[in-house]
Amino acid sequence: MGSLGGDDLIINITNFMSMKNSLKLNLQKSKTLGLALQQSEPRLEQINQRLPRLESAVRPIGAQPDALDTVSGHINKAVVPAAAVLKVFDAIHGLEKSLSDPKSDLSGYLKVLGNLRGAVKFLSDNCGMAVEWLGDIVEYLEDYNVADKRYISSLKNAIMRLKDLQHEEKGCFDGGLLAVSLDRLEGEFRRLLTENSVPLPMSSSPLKDEQACISPSPLPVPVIKKLQDIIGSLIVNNRLERCKSIYVDVRSSIVRASLRALNLEYLEISVSEFNDVNSIQGYITKWSEHLEFAVKHLFEAEYKLCNDVFEKLGLDVWRDCFANIAAQAGMLAFLQFGKTVTESKKDPIKLLKLLDIFAALNRLRLDFNRLFGGAACAEIQNLTRDLIKSLIEGASEIFWELLLQVELQRQSPPPPDGSVPRLVSFITEYSNRLLGNDYKPILNQVLAIERSWKREKFHERLIHDELLNLIRAVELNLDTWSKAYNDAHLSFVFLMNNHWHLYKHLNATTIGALLGDQWLRGHQEETEYYSTIFLKESWGKLPSHLSREGLILFSGGRATARDLVKKRLKAFNEAFDNIYQKNSKWVILDKDLREKTLQVIIQTIVPVYRSYMQNYGPLVEQDLNAGKYVKFTAQSLEKTISSLFLPKPVRHGSFKVRQRSRKFSNGVEEQLSASPTPTIASA
Repeated sequence: MGSLGGDDLIINITNFMSMKNSLKLNLQKSKTLGLALQQSEPRLEQINQRLPRLESAVRPIGAQPDALDTVSGHINKAVVPAAAVLKVFDAIHGLEKSLSDPKSDLSGYLKVLGNLRGAVKFLSDNCGMAVEWLGDIVEYLEDYNVADKRYISSLKNAIMRLKDLQHEEKGCFDGGLLAVSLDRLEGEFRRLLTENSVPLPMSSSPLKDEQACISPSPLPVPVIKKLQDIIGSLIVNNRLERCKSIYVDVRSSIVRASLRALNLEYLEISVSEFNDVNSIQGYITKWSEHLEFAVKHLFEAEYKLCNDVFEKLGLDVWRDCFANIAAQAGMLAFLQFGKTVTESKKDPIKLLKLLDIFAALNRLRLDFNRLFGGAACAEIQNLTRDLIKSLIEGASEIFWELLLQVELQRQSPPPPDGSVPRLVSFITEYSNRLLGNDYKPILNQVLAIERSWKREKFHERLIHDELLNLIRAVELNLDTWSKAYNDAHLSFVFLMNNHWHLYKHLNATTIGALLGDQWLRGHQEETEYYSTIFLKESWGKLPSHLSREGLILFSGGRATARDLVKKRLKAFNEAFDNIYQKNSKWVILDKDLREKTLQVIIQTIVPVYRSYMQNYGPLVEQDLNAGKYVKFTAQSLEKTISSLFLPKPVRHGSFKVRQRSRKFSNGVEEQLSASPTPTIASA
């Protein structure tokens, strides 16, 4: 081998260095690649694990074509109803915007709501079936190994989740859209009622100034039509009870608002507060007017409106609504007030109040039977029956006990002023009232019912006999009381007062006609007799003190005559003062009788006194002590006498009830109103 030249050596060295560098670079790349492969090994493992699942996802069914032909029919049967269900779901979501507000287009809203209900019904009927069919296909795929196991497991989990959701939602396949839409419809029902219902304007005494007529339906016909349409839709969706509740709530509040204008606070008065007969009379008068107005106007209108709105649903539905409105609006409070009156103290004057209440209910009997006669108004019917029963029993008890109470009053002392006892004036006025046109028919009816309950016969004569017995018992009381006075003169005044009272207040009356003219004349004669004997035994003796004996021509001398006049004037003054002081405490109630009595006294005394003073007064008037003897002029004497027997302001009332039995509590002394009980114009 020949030696290398210099140039060749240089070339070889250069090539060597180049190869060295290339080898070094390749080693570096190998290290880098090795490191990269080392780092990629876990990812490759993951890819290796996912490949079967990707393959299953891409080709979940790996069966042969003939097997696929067999299962394809089953799959189609399950997929078709499932696809239909999904299509309906999409349709429901499309209805949501159309069910936002029923106010703007109620008919359109109800139409869309009907479609929604049909869709929901379809889902409820088909969802379960579609899920079951899909489940059957999954089981078929699993049984015949038509699909990958992992794919089958995923399908089974999905089916189980669908079944769980179906059970949890309890058939709510629309996401709650139907329930929300029905709630909005109920809101529209309430709005229509509220905005078109206005309390009936009225005054505190509505029947006095307003025409007595039945109120028209308080809702316009178009509104009623809308309400009926809404009710029809709510019924289909099982919401009738909620619909009725809304209706009762709104309409009862309207009736209450109308009644509030009448100031019915007195309906809440308790039994303990019924101690004033006058206040009871005022309350009962108001109660009669207000009850008649409420029944004939307010409840009559509600009765008609309930029929108009719910007529398509049948009698039971609308009467049930009306019964609830009547109860909630205040009908029960009216009846409870009457019951409270029956439970108050059984003072005899209360009989008239019970008859007033019975009369008010009797006038409304036909209205009550028509409005509150259904089974739905059982509570009102029961309370009304209880009230009527209490009225009849209470009134009958008081009436049949009157004679006993009059007899018990015989034990009481007579009036100290010789006037007419409250018992006498009460019984005379009371008897006249009971036999008058206002009360006699009612009392007959009440007592006839009470007797029928006891299986006893009733005759109108029973009332006459009982009242006649009352008057005769009063006569016996007068005889007993007159003997209780220590002063005979006061006894005469007492008998004069009371005989005249019986004659004047029973003359030309029904009870007076029953007693007879002879009875009346007898009391008139008794009045004249006791008046005469009273004047004779008291004032009639005064003129004897002004005797002229010994004064004729001053037979004993002027000084003797003066002394005699002084003595006689002094005796007259003392006797007059004595009589006047006693008589000033006595009373003659009747103005005519009082003026007649005073006139007789004046005519008996004053002319004699005037003549005496004209003839013999000058003998005394010149005396320094004339004032001790001449106390009166004829005019002042007449004026003094005229001031006698005037009645003092007193608080009269019905006679006190005495406790022989526990049937009556202590009576309250109040004045029996002289004016007849106001009546209400029939509506």
